[in-house]
Amino acid sequence: MSKSEPLVLIVSGPSGSGKSTLVEKILQLPGTMLSVSCTTRMPRKTESEGKWYNFVSEPEFQQMVERGDFLEYAQVFGKNWYGTPRNSLNQAQAQKKDLVLEIDVQGALQVKQKLPGAVAVFVLPPSRSELEHRIRARGQDSEDEIRRRLERARQEMLNYSSYDFAIINDDLERAGTEVQAIALGSRCRVPRNEERIREILNSFGG
Repeated sequence: MSKSEPLVLIVSGPSGSGKSTLVEKILQLPGTMLSVSCTTRMPRKTESEGKWYNFVSEPEFQQMVERGDFLEYAQVFGKNWYGTPRNSLNQAQAQKKDLVLEIDVQGALQVKQKLPGAVAVFVLPPSRSELEHRIRARGQDSEDEIRRRLERARQEMLNYSSYDFAIINDDLERAGTEVQAIALGSRCRVPRNEERIREILNSFGG
């Protein structure tokens, strides 16, 4: 693996698991950047264009699919489309930064197939009741939507073994320390540092 290739960190987890907060913890580390996803859903009141998402129309999204602009894309709840722009990798490489992807399980599996060196982290809530409490506390969802989110959470968690790491987010401070440790530790993996290691060995005469 070339040292110029960005480290790709994938973070997934059910809605309400706290994955966005943990992504922010990773982004506090120097040398990291967020991949801004594209979505066809409408922005929420607290969201602004270009921070976490670029909001596009469905025809625009489908044109991007046809051009091969996405590293991964998926339809969620049979409604809205989400995708990770492929040019995020180029931007991370140009800036010599690690690339952080906050994506769902479908997207994570697609990225792992294309980029086997990517490091995938799954964030879990401590229990179903706690997840339901967090979703209700946001006050954004109908009863039907809450039921769908809880069932989707169960389905997503069945894929935990496809991930490299799992964080149970029952204590935010500890979980934040853990996710930063994963990011920092991943930078030290042998394949990522093989070129530099060989340079050091050559300085000893091979």
